[in-house]
Amino acid sequence: MTDISTTNSASDVLGDYRYEPKTKTSGDNELGKNQFMELMIAQMENQNPLEPQDNGEFISQLAEFSSLEEMQKLSGTVESFATQYQSTQALQASAMVGRTVLVPGTESPLGADGAISGVVELPESTGALKVSIYNGSGELVNTFNMGQQVAGSVPFVWDGTNSEGEYMPYDQYTFKVEANQGGDIKQINTLLSANVNSVSIGQSGGITLNLSGMGSIPLENVREIN
Repeated sequence: MTDISTTNSASDVLGDYRYEPKTKTSGDNELGKNQFMELMIAQMENQNPLEPQDNGEFISQLAEFSSLEEMQKLSGTVESFATQYQSTQALQASAMVGRTVLVPGTESPLGADGAISGVVELPESTGALKVSIYNGSGELVNTFNMGQQVAGSVPFVWDGTNSEGEYMPYDQYTFKVEANQGGDIKQINTLLSANVNSVSIGQSGGITLNLSGMGSIPLENVREIN
């Protein structure tokens, strides 16, 4: 009697071809829906008639095929959505060129208007809030007291003058803010205003704002747009 050859079940053959939602590269061991169907047909044509495939196993393979196709559709939908989202972000960021933003920082150049504005992020109330300004050489230029302040965002403006009331030249100035809280002197974080010169979009889709005199920062670091 002639032996009847059999093939491995499709579920066994598929062991090396599981679909995973990842970036495709040449040589990836992935199985498309057409190859999936070809394997199932080949299995049915070559199965042992004395040991036909179990209906439950066949239904399971069909379900796996359906799941594969749905995953491929979902992957394409997510990729399309991500592309549209990045395009929208880039468009919004480009509209910020020429505008003023508020970002975390302690250093800023003295602008053409001769003033620097910012915000003190005060975590708790204080009986005495003090702002000190230093020039590019590290010399103290001016100090002004803002007195008692409650917790929250406290705006301030330096008019560009020193303690003698003289206007300072163009330079990079550093702001140091201290709060007296129960006798303890604590340094407080500041936000400074800056002009947006240009926008850069990285290969991964990340958006960076290039600020006048303050370098580059990620778009998500912007706290306020004016």
